Amino acid sequence: MSKVDLSVKIGPLKLRNPVMLASGTVGYGNEISEFCDLNKLGGIVTKSLSLKPRKGNPPQRIVETPAGMLNAIGLANVGVEEFIKEKIPFLKKYDVPLICNIAASTIEEYVECIKILTNEETIKAFEINVSCPNVREGGLQFGNNIKAVGKVTEKVRAATDKPLIIKLSPNVSYIAEFAEIVKKEGGDAVSAINTLVGTAFNIFTKKPKIYNVNAGLSGPAIKPVALAKVLEISRNVHIPIIGIGGIMNWKDVIEFMIAGASAIQIGTLNFIDPAASEKIVKEIEDYCIQTGIDKISELTASYLIDK
Repeated sequence: MSKVDLSVKIGPLKLRNPVMLASGTVGYGNEISEFCDLNKLGGIVTKSLSLKPRKGNPPQRIVETPAGMLNAIGLANVGVEEFIKEKIPFLKKYDVPLICNIAASTIEEYVECIKILTNEETIKAFEINVSCPNVREGGLQFGNNIKAVGKVTEKVRAATDKPLIIKLSPNVSYIAEFAEIVKKEGGDAVSAINTLVGTAFNIFTKKPKIYNVNAGLSGPAIKPVALAKVLEISRNVHIPIIGIGGIMNWKDVIEFMIAGASAIQIGTLNFIDPAASEKIVKEIEDYCIQTGIDKISELTASYLIDK
């Protein structure tokens, strides 16, 4: 048995280790289960669920870029009813916390989704994707408006007792202000960061490479930005942070934790090596043994502690 305690807490949510699979990169878990043992991971975050099924955007929806990828899938998903009927039975087979990511175009839709899902025992927490267009506000994203993020948090908090994580957009001037309002309105944690806005053009057709024109940039290209955002929140707001953005190996995980993350999510790497997350758990453990760390949670914000 390992002497290292890899367990971490994100508010009331306890994970066996800090390695989670990010929303939208592993479907609903069944696809990746052939490549890695889900029971060895800290948690799985489902691809975004909406009240009704969504087809998403037409192709081209994914484009590779140097050190990253652009995606504009458009939140394609099966909808909550189908998820409960078809996806939850598979996930029940595993002893791994399931975090449900929710997307919506109105506050009422967020609340409705949560009300339907909150009684499902398999779901241990909710991650709210606020980088969705607000239909009432003419398609502006909730995540770029501090009052809207506060309102979503407040209304969703009232609809569930389960741990509530708000996934923050990096496309704002001061991300700590958004983390502050999440805390004030009863959110248990924040995920930082969602993708950066990016685009790409075909120089011969002179047309955008992505049908949707704009897309979300992920992968190692965004890691320094993500680290800086995690650090900003950690320095200014006392709230658990889940670090996301360009994590490609165990060293990146450690770096995010030092900057202030209690746990992390692996995203783009799942497309490159779907078995990577399980290996990373073992490598983190080896690092802890090598450096004399007994509890990995002590690493969180250790940069700030040492200052």
